[in-house]
Amino acid sequence: MSDSGEQQPVRVGIVGCGYWGPNLARNFASLGGVELAGVCDPSAERLEHMRKRFPAVPRFESLAEMLEGAEVDVVAVATPVRTHHAIALEAMKAGKHVLIEKPMAASSEECEDLIAAAEQAGVILMAGHTFLYSEPVRKIVEIIRSGEIGEIRYINCQRLNLGLFSQDINVAWDLAPHDLSIILHVLGESPQLVNCQGQSFICPGIEDVTNMSLSFRNQRFATIQSSWLEPRKVRQITFVGTRKMIIYNDLEPLEKIRIHDVRVDVPPHYDSFDEFHYSYHYGDCHIPRLEQIEPLKKMCAHFVECVRTGEEPLTDGRKGLELVRILEAASESLESAGGPVPFSPGEALDGLIEAAPSVNHPNALKL
Repeated sequence: MSDSGEQQPVRVGIVGCGYWGPNLARNFASLGGVELAGVCDPSAERLEHMRKRFPAVPRFESLAEMLEGAEVDVVAVATPVRTHHAIALEAMKAGKHVLIEKPMAASSEECEDLIAAAEQAGVILMAGHTFLYSEPVRKIVEIIRSGEIGEIRYINCQRLNLGLFSQDINVAWDLAPHDLSIILHVLGESPQLVNCQGQSFICPGIEDVTNMSLSFRNQRFATIQSSWLEPRKVRQITFVGTRKMIIYNDLEPLEKIRIHDVRVDVPPHYDSFDEFHYSYHYGDCHIPRLEQIEPLKKMCAHFVECVRTGEEPLTDGRKGLELVRILEAASESLESAGGPVPFSPGEALDGLIEAAPSVNHPNALKL
């Protein structure tokens, strides 16, 4: 803290300036009390692109150069998944707080290694599960917690588009993390079984179409359809409750959530099939008002606040690990032609979480 009472800025370094890195840079740069202190990428073309967008920000070809040539407090990693572990480990060993884009690492072993390294270094480790910071998901959690739609029966997710094709991970590892993070957050528990089927049509050995099924306690389940081979972009999740249903369409500019007062009631008693009649209820459709805030900006602001206060992030390393463990189970199922893979949760999830508990990170930037 300066003598004038002003808080010192949190200095951010971005690793990876391809597709997602510039978005992280833009959002960090827009936050008060934050300084974009450096960007790095091995591509001269990408660094030139960043020079045009952020001419005053130092540019480097590697993390090692940035750590030596710029003063940074935190490192945001937006590189291919196979590189996450090495880059994050290097940053944390240098005493830097780390934000890693999804999925957190290429294996559960790498995730566990990063969690241990963060604890040893006394720094914040956060997984970039962006959608948990979006206003639609926040509102959906609020609605479900209120009991308005009753008990959740199942969740159906569709995340489809044409490309972009990855060379190191399949479409489930690329697209499904968004839906998995939402499902785990809403249900507040890990699945008991994981099934996944898919096909590789474009790149041999890398599935570009997958269907994942997650079975939970109390007969609840969720399905996730992911594809790089669809003629139209789809980002939709349906939450089916015992009383009402919610449709979340992230591509809608304003009316992203619709609450449908519809349900099917089964008669409690009947003696014969002739006496069996479903009862269909059709009510109104309600569209909640949502605050228009970019989820990525909110996520970056949350990360900065955790760095300042020492609070554990909502999407901490443990959440990143659990998600990667489910992706590994899905990969195992793919190898067995979609057979069910039993899943034992790691550290138990604590239900619907609005705020993470405080911890005392020795390297937190105190106000």
